Amino acid sequence: VQLQASGGGLVQAGGSMSLSCTASGSIFSINNMGWFRQAPGKERELVATITSGGTTDTADSVKGRFTISLDSAKKTVDLQMSGLKHEDTAVYYCNARLRPNGWNTQLRDYWGQGTQVTVSS
Repeated sequence: VQLQASGGGLVQAGGSMSLSCTASGSIFSINNMGWFRQAPGKERELVATITSGGTTDTADSVKGRFTISLDSAKKTVDLQMSGLKHEDTAVYYCNARLRPNGWNTQLRDYWGQGTQVTVSS
């Protein structure tokens, strides 16, 4: 299983940016996909996740500014970010929790390579 992320880069404070991540490979079913981020000197933290049923979990720090969506058929999760702040600067990691095959019900976590988001103040 591979997660390929796109998007990211440099944006001014108050601006908008979108991230996209597509899962590929041996995938039986996706339980949820989402985004985490890690700023320098800080631990990785949840940004937002979404289940295949559409249930979302969003960090308080980004509520009202970030929107997550999932296209299950395309195995793609998108993160629309607006009202970006300097403190949103971090490496953003795509995550997928899924069943890689049909004979094992155990869910496994997979991570993308990370994409840098830098918000200039």
